Amino acid sequence: MKRRLIALTILSLAINIVYGQSQDTIKLKNPSFEDYPRVSSAPSGWLDCGFPEETEPDVQPSPNNEFKVNKPANHGYTYLGMVVRDNDTWESVGQKLSSPLKKGQCYSFQIDLARSSTYISQTKTTGKDANYNTPAKLRIYGGFGYCDKKFLLGESSMVINYNWKRYVFKFEPVDDYSYIILEAFYQTPTLFPYNGNILLDNSSDIVPIPCSDEVVAEVTQPEPAEEKTSSPPPSPKPKVAETKPPVKVPDTPKPVTPAPKEKQPVAETTPSSNKEPVVFQGKEIGELKEGTTIQVNKLFFEANKSTITNESIPTLDEIYSFLSNNRKVVVEIGGHTNNLPAPDMRAKLSRERAEEVAKYLEGKGISRNRLQTRGYGSSKPIADNRTRQGRQKNQRVDIKVLRID
Repeated sequence: MKRRLIALTILSLAINIVYGQSQDTIKLKNPSFEDYPRVSSAPSGWLDCGFPEETEPDVQPSPNNEFKVNKPANHGYTYLGMVVRDNDTWESVGQKLSSPLKKGQCYSFQIDLARSSTYISQTKTTGKDANYNTPAKLRIYGGFGYCDKKFLLGESSMVINYNWKRYVFKFEPVDDYSYIILEAFYQTPTLFPYNGNILLDNSSDIVPIPCSDEVVAEVTQPEPAEEKTSSPPPSPKPKVAETKPPVKVPDTPKPVTPAPKEKQPVAETTPSSNKEPVVFQGKEIGELKEGTTIQVNKLFFEANKSTITNESIPTLDEIYSFLSNNRKVVVEIGGHTNNLPAPDMRAKLSRERAEEVAKYLEGKGISRNRLQTRGYGSSKPIADNRTRQGRQKNQRVDIKVLRID
């Protein structure tokens, strides 16, 4: 009798453990994005989280070859197609989780990603058809409501592969998030919005793992047999020349001994003749025009201050590298705010933030003659100040090309 009681106790504990593990695993609705192929309509189980007056993501492959996206699904019959656009809008979808992500618990999540070599759609900037085939990345957010991008859970590298690849993410939520958002986004920093696409298929459950576990960022999956009938076009060159880091300026530079009776002028470092110009999102100096405005993303300041945060340094260094390698460009650095601060505060804060960016670039060696600053306050919104997302977009820094000498 005693042995039987012990056996029943062990069995009960085992069942509780298995049951508890299954309860901790978070399942998505329609994880493989199965639906009828259709355009501008998110797949069943997913809610469109895109911009007002913009079309929704698509269930691919294209019905009637409308967008010319012909890649077979890697799992099931359909998959999700999302784009980023040259008018500075991008697509995303979200859903409520079967159970919340828990603060302090780590999770593993996997999904198949690819891009299509053709994704033909009209662009609002020209009104003409364009091929949205530039690489994009996947961002994954957790939040407290549909489309609430409260916390960035994970971010892929640029999806340049035409064949399906398995991407693995590790989530470390800082709060109990009940919703997940999948977002297509540009290469960062985004100085030139562009037309690109990303394809999503076969997402996994969100599985608890020990926080000490290491995860592999990407795992290559073989191309499905039906995809090998044609060779994919070659991957494009990276949009930012990562092999050309900015010139390092020491904190306390050694003084240069001047020639006798002559004062040595301080000048910007002249790039070597064999150095290629830095490119941002596929645009080289020859493609820039006077009046071109570049919105700078991932440039952050302390709340209600002009102090630049440390996480903004890579973005500032990208701007420095571009100006250093293209010495004929003269720019205006424009600061912008949303409509929350008092009117006098808006003008002051936007002007001071623009000035801080100029000071950083000047400290790295860019001539102040090439840097003009201006504070626009809230006079030039690019989004609706009535929404949180709109206010975030309006609080920004732009770089405008004044002239190319």
